[in-house]
Amino acid sequence: MPSTKNVKMNKIIKYSDLTKNTERYSSEIEEAVKRVVNSGWYLRGKETERFEHDFASYIGTAHCVGCGNGLDALTLILRAYIEMGVMTEGDEVIVPANTYIASILAVTENKLVPVLVEPDIETLQIDDRLIEQAITERTKAIMIVHLYGRCAYTEKIGELCRKYNLKLIEDNAQAHGCMHNGIRTGALGDAAGHSFYPTKNLGALGDAGAVTTNDSELADMVRSLGNYGSARKYVFDHIGRNSRIDELQAAVLDVKLKYLDEDNEMRRKKALRYIKGIDNKSIKVPSEGYWENSVFHIFPILCEKRDELKAYLSGHGVQTEVHYPIAPHKQKCYESWAGMQLPVTEQIHRQELSLPMSPALDEKEQDYVIELLNNF
Repeated sequence: MPSTKNVKMNKIIKYSDLTKNTERYSSEIEEAVKRVVNSGWYLRGKETERFEHDFASYIGTAHCVGCGNGLDALTLILRAYIEMGVMTEGDEVIVPANTYIASILAVTENKLVPVLVEPDIETLQIDDRLIEQAITERTKAIMIVHLYGRCAYTEKIGELCRKYNLKLIEDNAQAHGCMHNGIRTGALGDAAGHSFYPTKNLGALGDAGAVTTNDSELADMVRSLGNYGSARKYVFDHIGRNSRIDELQAAVLDVKLKYLDEDNEMRRKKALRYIKGIDNKSIKVPSEGYWENSVFHIFPILCEKRDELKAYLSGHGVQTEVHYPIAPHKQKCYESWAGMQLPVTEQIHRQELSLPMSPALDEKEQDYVIELLNNF
């Protein structure tokens, strides 16, 4: 049985405390909300223009186009490429097999074919050694997903895109602020989709998303498609959808953007304390090399007794999450993939456990979690 020696805590340690996370800049958020309410303008206004400008500048791209959520961002990128003639229905997009299902939904929504490639167990990101063998004459893009906040891009992936003339699409939902050789994720490829779901490192007070790119034609197409297919009022050149960021979310995000690097550094410091403090042979923590390339949206550990460990922590007041309990190829919605053999992906989905991680996690709480893990 796991030991509980010297371990005491009289409160619940939340997986992520959104209230505490925003306390430091709550007055600025309240002022931004008040400003929007009093403006009488709630869609496609100055707040959206300001945030799109500021976020593009932060990421390092020429364009940012706000939309309703992260799934829409990816879906609109692919739909734009189809409308531009870069892709056609039935073309293939390479994606990591262990991604969150939204990455794959965006592909199949556009009647494109996802090609699942296994991750590297050390990085938990798509294994660049396996990508080339998955490329066919129908392959038109590689979608990398910066899972858990770690950069998935490698120079080899960039070389493959150039060699085979493939688009590089980033799912940057989990890695706002992450860097690769001085370039932020979201600016490494041809286009990137961003999610501002409330728990993200840059999270809205609801849902919102964005596309960043240096491609002016793509940006214009994404903006049109997200506005019913219209670039001019009541003139519809494309079959689009309604997916727009609202003024309230844009204003809130612009406040929080100013603190993103500071918040990420706090996450990284807490992640390093986990890495240095957890000492249990049954628990695999990220390496310090992993730490160097992550903003730790999630702090993932691997444990063969994951479910037992999760229950043990819960019994001692520590909330955890699993990212994710069922692999995409085992989901009912993609039941034709059920026979696929993806052992590394399945290992991650069996063993991954996400520890409490947020800028608001204090050292006493973290020490308690570490001691519990070491006594397991």
